[in-house]
Amino acid sequence: MKTVYDVQQFLKRYGTIIYTGDRLADLELMEMEFIDLFQAKVIDPKDFQSAILVIKQHIQKEKQNLKNRGE
Repeated sequence: MKTVYDVQQFLKRYGTIIYTGDRLADLELMEMEFIDLFQAKVIDPKDFQSAILVIKQHIQKEKQNLKNRGE
């Protein structure tokens, strides 16, 4: 997985669609969902690691964008 879209498509295979209208909240919910799937041993470690890496990178970018906008 290389993009947030890839992450979303992966989650869709497990019946999970996340969209709240708040990008940061969506990313945080995706992260929690991946943690739950991994702990339940539903997904393999490689998929978990690549998804979490993408999600965390985008969370950092989103937080920086919010900080820059003064929100």
